[in-house]
Amino acid sequence: MDENEFKARTRNFAKRVARVGDSLPGKRSADVIARQVIRSGFSVSSNYRAACRAKSTRDMISKLSIVEEEADETVDWLEMIVELDLMPPDDLHALIKEGNELVAMTVASIRTLRRKLRE
Repeated sequence: MDENEFKARTRNFAKRVARVGDSLPGKRSADVIARQVIRSGFSVSSNYRAACRAKSTRDMISKLSIVEEEADETVDWLEMIVELDLMPPDDLHALIKEGNELVAMTVASIRTLRRKLRE
């Protein structure tokens, strides 16, 4: 997967997460979760874009580490939505899977870049 495909994938993820946040019920806890999941979901996309403009390999690793953290946080919020019965699990299964895949791909990229630094 090239940079532009991954940019599109993270952007699509952010939009899907935003739709989930917007569709949560009007409970106080749901409002807090909606704000957090939308924030972290958007952060995945924006920080990946920043990583693409990194000034060095170390800078890219640093920025990708933020992408990893934010994607993992988003998955945690999505799982919390399911655990609190704010949405049915089937409605979020694919999005949680996508979030976990983004985490895994980001971790793989970071490992590759670290290996490159050691060589």
